[in-house]
Amino acid sequence: MENTKKLTLSVSSEKLGLCHLGKNIPIPDWAKDISFCSITRTPDELSIVCPQDKIPAGVMAEKDWLAFKVEGPLGFVMTGIVSSLAKPLADEGISIFYISTYETDYLLVEEKNLEKAKKILAKFCNIK
Repeated sequence: MENTKKLTLSVSSEKLGLCHLGKNIPIPDWAKDISFCSITRTPDELSIVCPQDKIPAGVMAEKDWLAFKVEGPLGFVMTGIVSSLAKPLADEGISIFYISTYETDYLLVEEKNLEKAKKILAKFCNIK
């Protein structure tokens, strides 16, 4: 990573769900006006990441994910953040889901891997 400053991560206790919807589905009302939501539309799908208790029955979703927030703002000149977090977790067999916003990043791991991920990331990040 092109920065000597140690990253600071804070862990959310809110369980998130990763939803998969059809490419032509309008953004549903249940995904609006909630505390955390990432909506991505591509030519192939609509993906929504949000608190899992907001996801209605019948929506295809992977549940029980938790987020590490990379405390920012990070700026666009910092490079290597994703790889510096993803590689040590991948080396230990931990899958991630990564979300970047304008000001910061969120690294999601399944709840069952949270404690292991904290130990791995604490080697080179400050964990709040």
